[in-house]
Amino acid sequence: MRLKMCSIHVQDPAAAHTFYTGTLGFETLMAMPEYNLFIIKDPGSDAGSVGLLLEPSDNPIGANYMNALHDAGIAAITFGVPDVQAEYDRLVAAGVKFQGEPSEDPSGISAVFDDGCGNFVQLHQD
Repeated sequence: MRLKMCSIHVQDPAAAHTFYTGTLGFETLMAMPEYNLFIIKDPGSDAGSVGLLLEPSDNPIGANYMNALHDAGIAAITFGVPDVQAEYDRLVAAGVKFQGEPSEDPSGISAVFDDGCGNFVQLHQD
């Protein structure tokens, strides 16, 4: 058994797709704009890799969950990066808003940013 797909609720899947591919650097695994369906994957990974569904938050349960996490300042998802500081610098230069500078705790180095699509996202150093 392996992980095939996971999802993150977003306010606007098309806008999220643009941000996650254009700014963050993920690649499109599947895009069907006519169905508001966008799935991304890690850059350089094969077609059989884990997909991240940019889930429309038009369901009240999903919207409530997404909004409650955001209101509490809690990251909805964590992405691993080899160098949090370098990624932080790159994304700040691209206009991405972070909760603060990278910090270190017993779990490692991390930083949290707002994806502009209803979520906070944590970067964690691999």
